[in-house]
Amino acid sequence: AEYEAALEKLQRKMLSIQQAYWHGKKRAVIVFEGWDAAGKGGAIRRLAEKLDPRGLRVWPIGAPTAEEQGTHYLHRLWRRLPAPGTPAGFDRSWYGRVLVERVEGLADKAAWQRAYREIVGFERMLVDDGARVVKVFLHITPGEQLDRFAERMETPEKRWKLGPPDIQAHLKYDDYARAADDMFARTSWPGAPWRAIHADSKWRARIDALAHVVDMLGKGVDLTPPKLDPAFLKSARRLLDGRGKRR
Repeated sequence: AEYEAALEKLQRKMLSIQQAYWHGKKRAVIVFEGWDAAGKGGAIRRLAEKLDPRGLRVWPIGAPTAEEQGTHYLHRLWRRLPAPGTPAGFDRSWYGRVLVERVEGLADKAAWQRAYREIVGFERMLVDDGARVVKVFLHITPGEQLDRFAERMETPEKRWKLGPPDIQAHLKYDDYARAADDMFARTSWPGAPWRAIHADSKWRARIDALAHVVDMLGKGVDLTPPKLDPAFLKSARRLLDGRGKRR
């Protein structure tokens, strides 16, 4: 009950933020990173659950296509940046270059080391242009990750979420942990700081993640609904006042 009440309160606040961003033509980028099975999708679903779906785009970022591999790794992500008034959520992001591509050897050392500077520059351009950039990393322990893998194996509706890459990544947990630590140290900056959330408890993690997103997007933003145009209000009232005569 406590979880449901806290969730509903945050979702109502997020709806007010969405409407304020729409009316103010503001832009926001919300990045979710974290371990496999850490609950990124669940947190994003709760974030978007009460929002107008026309005003939020969520992009799941997987391996690049053959065509995308021929361009700079930020190109396919740049194309998914939000239009004014429409926040964009990323389920994984440009940080794949310094996480999975680094650990799995898909990018050479010079490329992923250079990416720290490129990513901060990319985010700085967005922030300098008026966009809000919010970054959340969901952390789970190795034992909790294995428990969630087992749950997915035993639940037919969830089996599609588990594959060989998840098992291979788990075996390199320490390598990914070192890569994440380097990522925090090199890419958390005042305009777009990282927020790491302990996610062994799904309910607690969802509340913490939503609370952080709401805090970062709502800070300094007037959430008061805009007033109606007086001329429109007058004509609308005249029409509505006479609606009984039309029945």
